[in-house]
Amino acid sequence: MELRDYQKKAVEAVEAGWETRRKQLLVLPTGTGKTIVFAELIRREVGRGNRVLVLAHREELLSQAADKIGRMTGLECAVEKASQRGVNTLERVVLGSVQTLARKERREAYPQGEFGLIVVDEAHHAISASYMEILNYFTARVLGVTATADRGDKRNLGEYFEAIAYEYTLYDAVREGWLVRPVARTIPLKLDLTGVSMSAGDYAAGQLGSTLTPYLGEIAKCIIEAAPERKTVIFLPLIDTSKQMMGILQSNGVECREVNGQSEDRAETLRWFHDAGPGAMLCNSMLLTEGWDEPSTDCIVCLRPTKIRSLYAQIVGRGTRLAPGKKNLLILDFLWLTGRHNLIRPAYLFAKGDDPEMMEKVAQMELEQSQEEEIDLLETGEENAGKVRREREEALRKELEEQRRQKARLVDPLQFVSSIRGAVAEWEPNPNDIASLAPPTKKQLERIERAGINPEGIKYMGHASMILDTLQTRWICGLSTPKQIRLLERKGFRNVGQWKFEEANKAISLIAQNNWIVPHGVMPRLFVPPSLREKEAK
Repeated sequence: MELRDYQKKAVEAVEAGWETRRKQLLVLPTGTGKTIVFAELIRREVGRGNRVLVLAHREELLSQAADKIGRMTGLECAVEKASQRGVNTLERVVLGSVQTLARKERREAYPQGEFGLIVVDEAHHAISASYMEILNYFTARVLGVTATADRGDKRNLGEYFEAIAYEYTLYDAVREGWLVRPVARTIPLKLDLTGVSMSAGDYAAGQLGSTLTPYLGEIAKCIIEAAPERKTVIFLPLIDTSKQMMGILQSNGVECREVNGQSEDRAETLRWFHDAGPGAMLCNSMLLTEGWDEPSTDCIVCLRPTKIRSLYAQIVGRGTRLAPGKKNLLILDFLWLTGRHNLIRPAYLFAKGDDPEMMEKVAQMELEQSQEEEIDLLETGEENAGKVRREREEALRKELEEQRRQKARLVDPLQFVSSIRGAVAEWEPNPNDIASLAPPTKKQLERIERAGINPEGIKYMGHASMILDTLQTRWICGLSTPKQIRLLERKGFRNVGQWKFEEANKAISLIAQNNWIVPHGVMPRLFVPPSLREKEAK
């Protein structure tokens, strides 16, 4: 199988990373072939004479990995799960169940150096205790593969992995045509979550179910109206709510079935949905978030509101794959009312960049627009992001303009020292006083600016300290302030820095009363205030 360009880049990035790192992450969106990429890496590792362990926490993930590794590389896989064993087998690849290898006797049946590489599928689970027991036992290099490198419990994958070797974003995958274009429509049915408590960083599933139940009839009607000809997967928080939704949809004439972790006919139900045509709907209680692919799905309804980006990405990812005749993916976004916690919305997954403030503003703009019609999340997102950037640039322009105006009202340090004369006017950097040559502190510059002096020309801590000391002395002695100096010297007066505060204040008052024009008969350049006349007379 020929690798796509981004898959080739991913393989080469991981291979290059092994030179300096032993624990790497590979981030590829759902539907972009992450199993194909790690199958190629496995082929190369086996070619170097090493054995490989692939870890996964669900049977479906192990089955998918075995199938794609076999088709991609021709390698057969042993399985370490329940009664199946991979110890002392000829196969160079072992597919291991996390639940099985978390048991001490099962993992210690292998030598610690048995594997050259361990691949962790759905690696956002990797820092949980069961995974850590396995990974810390073996001495192999580790590659974590995931669609999202964040976790709901806010723990960082950087606690274990050293770096992200390669990341391909959902935005780029859609833009380059490897995933279907997403469109969103907000359903204006307001669902109140204010009474639902939190559990493990997200809404408690049990309370969500009981909160959702009274709304199910209205929700069903909204879905039927918004997506009558779409093949729809609906995610609900509990098995009971999933079954109730199925019953309501069926009573409204919709071809609908339900699947959950206890379903004995799970495989049959999934085959039915695969063969079903437009208008078919499948309800599930968060069962299909991982390890299930049905490319013909062209509508996703998330009735499990969440603040966890990785969970929402997994849900939406069930509908992002390309399929014959599939034009786009419709995401129905219900209005969840909550005053405490930010919910993940479609825009968060498809926004370009990682600026949280911008993403929040773009998401809010798209929420308003998608209540009127279906919107293309990439095109609308780019347009709205452009609007937000332009608004920011305009706000920054105004802020800088205001700063310039404020600075223009400040006296220049050179003008200040020239006007007051004295030691501060003669200050020069002393190469023997290293401390004084350090940059001024933020606090020093703020105090100087508040006093009326433009701090931009002050480069040294020693200079700033002398100016502050001088300002304090002048305040004690009742001399003119920097702001008085600037205003009066702009009107033509000289050496205002040597005036008394009261004299400068009186002169400013007289000028202000005369519409800021120096009164007739006063020649500013020759004007000498009483205090200086007395000084000169002495």
